[in-house]
Amino acid sequence: MKRTALKLGDVVSELRALRLKSLENRQRRDRPPKLPSRKVLVSIADGLRAVLFPNRLGMPDLTNESVDYYVGHTLDVTLRELMVQVRRELRFAGDADATGNSERERAAGITQAFAQRLPRIRSLLESDIQAAYEGDPAARSVDEVLVCYPGITAITYYRLAHDLHRLGAPLIARMISEIAHSSTGIEIHPGAQIGGFFFIDHGTGVVIGETAVIGEHVRLYQAVTLGAKRFPVDEHGALVKGNLRHPIVEDDVVIYAGATILGRITIGRGSTIGGNVWLTRSVPPGSVISQAQTRNEVFDGGAGI
Repeated sequence: MKRTALKLGDVVSELRALRLKSLENRQRRDRPPKLPSRKVLVSIADGLRAVLFPNRLGMPDLTNESVDYYVGHTLDVTLRELMVQVRRELRFAGDADATGNSERERAAGITQAFAQRLPRIRSLLESDIQAAYEGDPAARSVDEVLVCYPGITAITYYRLAHDLHRLGAPLIARMISEIAHSSTGIEIHPGAQIGGFFFIDHGTGVVIGETAVIGEHVRLYQAVTLGAKRFPVDEHGALVKGNLRHPIVEDDVVIYAGATILGRITIGRGSTIGGNVWLTRSVPPGSVISQAQTRNEVFDGGAGI
């Protein structure tokens, strides 16, 4: 079969011109530094999950004698890969370090600090798994919850990403959270603060925004949004970044499927928010809010996460 020649010279030239224009807009006229690799971060996240739960998510033939060796080896390989990706982020961000530490030293410090937080992450995840097991009558064992429930998968990625976010690797943290989003349909920004015994049942369509604060023993169902009510802009019309714009959910709250809770409001301890509720005001502890109670609320200003 004769191969048809495609005329691509003009396309390549136009793409180059657009690329160079983009670099000028970013004030980077030389070759920009490489971003962290999504493909490598998928491998890193898998390695970290295996380290946290080696008997369930690690190698299938581990014994009591070999498990510590496996954890140590996997942790060493995974953290070395993570350190390379952190260096990439630091180089890309180009932030000056007031202490004079090199990118290598800073990346090593972030990675070491993250490693020291892994036992705490494991403990939090055990509480989340227990909450899912106790909160779902269909769950037959905690092992089933760990390996089957998308909510636990998303929370695992979130807890890893959250500590990386706090330690100074926000881009890697966001990429890890979006890897979970792609596979589970659950979007949790790594900047959100979430206490222990957190349970997302079913989960598809759940959105938790950057500045949301969630207490302990909180349960969400599918399609719940903890989002922003409006996006303020500065005098130039640009969005104001980092303001506190997402809800605070106190301990022992249940939010049923399809509920949308927007703005920096507080859902008081022990409250129950019914399905499909649209809520833009704070409610006191012990409240029970139904769709009928909130359907006359006026909403303006745009919405988002």
